[in-house]
Amino acid sequence: MNLLLLSNSTAPGRRYLEHAHDVLAETLNGVSTVTFVPFALADHDGYTEMFSSALKPLGMDVVGAHTADPAALVAEAEAVFVGGGNTFRLVSALHRHGLITRIRDRVDRGMPYVGSSAGTNIAAPTLRTTNDMPIVQPPNFDTLGLVPFQINPHYVDPVPGDTHMGETREGRLIEFLEENDVPVVALREGTWLRRGGGTLTLAGGESGGRLFERGVNPAEIASGADLSRLLAMTPRFDA
Repeated sequence: MNLLLLSNSTAPGRRYLEHAHDVLAETLNGVSTVTFVPFALADHDGYTEMFSSALKPLGMDVVGAHTADPAALVAEAEAVFVGGGNTFRLVSALHRHGLITRIRDRVDRGMPYVGSSAGTNIAAPTLRTTNDMPIVQPPNFDTLGLVPFQINPHYVDPVPGDTHMGETREGRLIEFLEENDVPVVALREGTWLRRGGGTLTLAGGESGGRLFERGVNPAEIASGADLSRLLAMTPRFDA
């Protein structure tokens, strides 16, 4: 597999996807046209136009998956990029258009896959560790399963002394592990996961991430860390 899973697509003081240009160029080396899946946002045309502008410096053309039969476009795609937005809306659309199996099959055969935010969430087996509100109800929570563990993009650490009385992100992920036995890789902003075949690495800046596993304390993940062992994990949900 050739995967790039970004925590975020925007960064302070940078244009859309500018912070990831180098790794995008590496992942999409040899690709002339990227099929963009804009279904996590309501404005498909505007979203695709913004993405197309972001890839112009890399010399790549873009076709929106909404402009024709999405399954047919993905079947012929050189590469797929799934943009961020609301994960529930995205997953509902993927099921509706028959894209869950179609994207998974193409990626299994070597097609590059890039996701950002919601597009990264769906690379996991389910959407259960998204941060989003369920604004729509998909048929089920199943997603692409391109990796056998869960991902939590946009991870925010607990703030000492914060007076907010709700759950922290850490608390929510620990709660998830009370019901499910599957690792969760939490990605701070500016970071990403890069999978090439059987190798998995966390990279992108110095903020790193955190690894949540059942029965052990959350652990820091440094930028550049090899996480390939997670690819051999067998997830157990509702366990």
